[in-house]
Parts: sequence; C-alpha cells; structure tokens
Amino acid sequence: MSEPEVATPYPMPVEVKAGEKVFWCTCGRSASQPTCDGAHKGSGKGPLLHVAVEDGTLYLCGCKRTATPPFCDGAHNAL
Repeated sequence: MSEPEVATPYPMPVEVKAGEKVFWCTCGRSASQPTCDGAHKGSGKGPLLHVAVEDGTLYLCGCKRTATPPFCDGAHNAL
C-alpha cells in the first residue's frame, strides 16, 4: 500500500450531530474531503467510520498522516 495523497495541509472542521456517521477519507483522493466519495477504489485503502458521540465540531486530518485517525494531531506541521 502506498502513502495516501495529502488532501490539505491543515485540519478540516466538520459539524456533526450525536450519532451521525462520518466516513473519513484515508486515501486523500476524495473530491468531498474530508469525507469519502469512493475515489479510493484500486488504492488499497478505504474509508474509516467515525460515529459522533455528541453534537459539535470535529477537526479531521486533511494531510492523512495523523497518528490519531480521523482526527488531526498536527502531523501536517512536518510536511
């Protein structure tokens, strides 16, 4: 499996409601970043499901290098 593409070099805020499912793009190819649109086909990667536990803003990783997927951990600072 190759490294994912960097979609954005910063975190991407996503507003969610408790119980909402978010399918985070792990390949970096999705046109609907930070969520999956199926563009990973053939990449050996697939979406990561996250279910929101409360209403609020999630800061999802845009560089796809986080050690805490799907959340940003500042890994983009090393790009």
